[in-house]
Amino acid sequence: MGERIMTLHPDGKQGVNIDKAKYALIKQAILASLAEQGEMPFSQLGEAVAARLSEPFDGSIGWYTTTVKLDLEARGCGRGTGHRRSGAATDQRRVS
Repeated sequence: MGERIMTLHPDGKQGVNIDKAKYALIKQAILASLAEQGEMPFSQLGEAVAARLSEPFDGSIGWYTTTVKLDLEARGCGRGTGHRRSGAATDQRRVS
């Protein structure tokens, strides 16, 4: 098993311990997608990330994208995204 990273959550909830290499791949894809496309609906972020991965990804791209995005928010690496709160529609959340 490779190196792992404990993620953070912007609401102070428990993070998760994930593979550091997967974290790095998803982080790079998120940041590159946002740099190229600017703000986008959260529902499109997973698709943008998947399009940037050149090799098959072992795991749920959507789950890893959400986890890494929340970690980046918690670490102050970008504006808040209005991550899902009770009653918030997924399509209305935007990332930037």
